[in-house]
Amino acid sequence: MKKQELLTPYSKNLDLKNRVVMAPMTRSRADNEGNVPTDELHGLYYEQRASAGLLITEGSQVSTAAVGYINTPGIYTEAQVEGWKKVTKRVHDKDGKIFIQLWHVGSMSHPDFHNGALPLSASAVNPNEKSYTPQGFKDTVSPKAMTIEEIKTTVQDFKNAAANAMKAAFDGVEIHSSNGYLFHQFFNATSNLRTDEYGGSIENRSRFFFEVLDAILEVMPQEKVGARFNPSLHGAFGMKMDQETIPTFEYIIKKLNDYNLAYVHLSEPFTDVSNVPFAVQEIAKHFRPLYNGTLMINANFDQEKGNKVIADGYADLVAYGKPYISNPDLVERFENNLELAAWDQDTFYVPGAKGYTDYEPASI
Repeated sequence: MKKQELLTPYSKNLDLKNRVVMAPMTRSRADNEGNVPTDELHGLYYEQRASAGLLITEGSQVSTAAVGYINTPGIYTEAQVEGWKKVTKRVHDKDGKIFIQLWHVGSMSHPDFHNGALPLSASAVNPNEKSYTPQGFKDTVSPKAMTIEEIKTTVQDFKNAAANAMKAAFDGVEIHSSNGYLFHQFFNATSNLRTDEYGGSIENRSRFFFEVLDAILEVMPQEKVGARFNPSLHGAFGMKMDQETIPTFEYIIKKLNDYNLAYVHLSEPFTDVSNVPFAVQEIAKHFRPLYNGTLMINANFDQEKGNKVIADGYADLVAYGKPYISNPDLVERFENNLELAAWDQDTFYVPGAKGYTDYEPASI
């Protein structure tokens, strides 16, 4: 049988048994007052998928100001840290590796999450999207442009969250600087209208991200930190591309060569961008020559495409999202070239075990 690149070990800063990564996915199962991950749900869910080379958790808010979706777990209280400790233990007992994704949604939130206060963002630009609130979907609003003090506080929130992640025995953290959330709102010139040191030039719009990264590195090693980006996101999550979008991400990715990170995690376009000026259609192919470290790619990869992108040299690791929802044994299915089980989209964000921990592994 032909060797599968996905199933080969990887050891550059990360020591992974294979190159199959479980992508971060919001699942809204922390439906308790403290948004605490639980052993019986989160613990079992990640344990079931521990044959992946690496698991990346759902986005976990770094503060109360960072939340923007119902029932998402946080990483800013002692109770949340204690909950995550049970999750990481179950994964490690199965010889798995797990990073936590650190999250601030910015303008994609809603006043319902903040006692009526406006969510924070780079500028007062409404993403004109829907926010999933406790009362159902509601239209987003124009956020509050962050003051310098609020930016500094948020930098500290990420640093504290990273320190909490270490207390919870995570193998590392991923900074969620993607998908139209807070960092992306700073990167993008259509959502960042600032005229201070955090706006205007590409360097200024990237400053907040690098301040957070440098703060995180004060409490954990570089090789335990990853970052996620979605360069050709357009027409979703409030993002619109312009002539500076791709150059901004090129600047960021090149600058990350100055660090020794666990990985850079990129997404291929979520939508068809063939008619979008300034867009790049093949993200891995475009950014691979710009980055010297470990490159992870995701979005709409199947087994064949995953093996090919590694064999072609455009990526080192491939992250799978929805296939991991319904196939906890995705690695074993790849090993045996088995058909994948279908997922039930109606249960992606509902409370409880249904559509979460009740998918069965294949009979081999």
